[in-house]
Amino acid sequence: MNFNIGSSSQHLSYSSNSDGENDDDVNLINDIEAINAHEEAIISMTAKNNICMVHYLNQLNNKVIHGGSGTGHITINRDREMVDRNLFNDYFSKNPRLNDSMFRRRFRMSRSLFSRITNVVQGHDNYFMQRRDGVGRLGLSGLQKITIVFQMLAYGMPADATDEYIKIGESTTIESLKRFCRAIVEVFAEQYLRSSNSNDVARLLHVGKERGFPGMLGSLDCMHWKWKNCPTAWAGQYVGRSGTLTIILEVVADYNLWIWHAHFGLPNSNNDINVLEASHLFANLASGIAPPAHYVIKGNEYNMGYYLADGIYLKWSTLVQTIHNPRGPKKKLFAMKQEACWKDVERAFGVLQSRFAIVV
Repeated sequence: MNFNIGSSSQHLSYSSNSDGENDDDVNLINDIEAINAHEEAIISMTAKNNICMVHYLNQLNNKVIHGGSGTGHITINRDREMVDRNLFNDYFSKNPRLNDSMFRRRFRMSRSLFSRITNVVQGHDNYFMQRRDGVGRLGLSGLQKITIVFQMLAYGMPADATDEYIKIGESTTIESLKRFCRAIVEVFAEQYLRSSNSNDVARLLHVGKERGFPGMLGSLDCMHWKWKNCPTAWAGQYVGRSGTLTIILEVVADYNLWIWHAHFGLPNSNNDINVLEASHLFANLASGIAPPAHYVIKGNEYNMGYYLADGIYLKWSTLVQTIHNPRGPKKKLFAMKQEACWKDVERAFGVLQSRFAIVV
C-alpha cells in the first residue's frame, strides 16, 4: 500500500519536472529563432549596402577627374595679393609712383572722382569689399575690381584680356562690370538719371539767354553707334544709312555737357527723324507736357522752350535750325551763333566717345 502511494508520488513529481523542462526548451527555441531572424536581417541589409557601395565606386571610377574646387574649374594662382599691392603703390598710395596727370590720362578721370565712385560703390554693394575666402586667404580688393571695370569702359578691353596687369579672370570681370553698372544706376539715378525740374530749366534758360538764345533748353542731335557684335538674325533691323549695323542714340545736351535727355532708337528706325518721332521728348510736347519755361522775346511771352538742331529735322516750332545760305549781316550772325551753340551736343558726343571707348 505504501509502495503504491510512494510510487504515485514519485510519478507526479517526475511529470511536473518534465513540463518545466519542455517550457524551457520552447523558450530556448523561440530565442534561437529570433536571433536567427535578426542575423538574417543584418546579413540582408549588409548585402544591400555592399551593392550600393559597389555601384557608387563604379560611378567614381567612370567619372572624369577635374581639377580645382568645383566641377570643371581649374584654380590659377594669380598672386592677387601682390597685384593689389602693386596697384595701390602705383596709383593710390600717399606717394604714388604715377602722378595725377598720368592717373587722369589712364583712367580718363581725376583721382578724387575715382575715389568717390569707389567709396560709393563699395558702400552700396559689399561684392566690392575685400573679404577672405574659405581658407582664410584675402580675395580681390575693390580697387582691383573697379579698376578692371574702368579698363573695359574706357578702353573697350575684352573681359578675357584683363588678366595681364590686374590678374582677374574673365567671369569675375564680367560680374564686376554688371554689379558696378547696377550700383551706379541705383545710387546716382535720382540725381542724374531724371527729368529736368524747375531749377534745371531756370538754369538752362539763363545760360541760353546769356549766349543769345532766350528760351533755349539745349542742343539736339543723334549719334550712330556701331554695333560690332550684333546677332546675325537681327542684322537687317539695324542697318543704317551707311550700310553698317548701328543703334541711334538721341540726346539733348547743354554747354556744360549735361545730357539731360537720352533715347535709343528702336529697330527699323535708323534715321534721326524716325528716332525723334518715337522719342518721348516730343511725344510729351505733342501732348502739351513740357518743362515749365517762361521767357520774353521782343515783347512776346512764351511758355514752351525750344532746342537747337541741324537741318535734317522737320520745321517744328520747338526746333530752331540754322539759316542755309544766309544773306545780310543779321542772318549771318544768327547762323554763326546757332551753329556754334548747336555744337554743344556734338562736343558732348566727342567727349563721351573719347572718355569711354566702349561707346564707339
